[in-house]
Amino acid sequence: MQQNLTSYRIFYAAANAKNISKAAKELYISQPAISKSIQKLEDSLGCKLFERSSRGITLTEEGKLLYSYVKQAFETLSLGEEKLQQSMELGIGHLKIGVSSTLCKYLLLPYLKAFMNRCPHISISIACQSSNETLKLLEENKIDIGLVGKPQNLKLIQFDSFEEIEDIFVASDSCLKNIKTHGMTNEQILTNSTLMLLDKQNMTRQYIDNYLQTNHIIVQESIDVSNMDLLIEFAKIGLGTACVIRSFVKEELKNKSLTELPLKRPIPKREVGFVYRKNKNLPKSLEQFICFCAEYKH
Repeated sequence: MQQNLTSYRIFYAAANAKNISKAAKELYISQPAISKSIQKLEDSLGCKLFERSSRGITLTEEGKLLYSYVKQAFETLSLGEEKLQQSMELGIGHLKIGVSSTLCKYLLLPYLKAFMNRCPHISISIACQSSNETLKLLEENKIDIGLVGKPQNLKLIQFDSFEEIEDIFVASDSCLKNIKTHGMTNEQILTNSTLMLLDKQNMTRQYIDNYLQTNHIIVQESIDVSNMDLLIEFAKIGLGTACVIRSFVKEELKNKSLTELPLKRPIPKREVGFVYRKNKNLPKSLEQFICFCAEYKH
């Protein structure tokens, strides 16, 4: 661009006002300054932009051509200022959430639907990863907030407890009958059945492995599965005994397509919650989401 923005602002105001005096009043500068700026612009562009008369000024054909583009540019700038103001007032923004596919389906989705109804001006993107991967994305500043099992290290992150969950072992009736025909007691089922667990990179799997080790339960056969929905479906068709979260199989326990295995020592309950970076100046969209979840929960 050959001229600075001020020159085009003066040209635009003069063209709209069709009068040097009116343009000077609008811009709070002197008439000679207006005339000088227009003359300088005409000299620079090598053409006449205005016709002068006793009744004011009118655009030449060259002036009309330039005006069409200048008008569009200033209208775009005005729209940008308006959108920015709305963003500041309403918290318009983009919220990036990290969550495992399981927690997203069973815990986050109802909150998301209600939040989007209340705050349609905030766009949301979801990164479906394991809880460990979600924590890594948060550390790398690639997401704003994550829904995970409570991490051991909370030094640099804030953890807002969301819900308490309980892990249980389940199997189909046909699977249990088949195991018990071999004279197995309830305590022996875990050791002697095919145990289906989430893969080893999953935080839930690490928690369950710790439980098994602490209680000296040695797994003979196991199948690693990528997500809990598959664990539930595999258990229902009798492939083995699956470790799942109780609240996620309420219907299956109710209609008896799955049966909970009694444990001598129940798996301790654990917390799931939102994690985000400790920062006094959180993005407004994140503040709104955190406040909404706390309010919606109660």
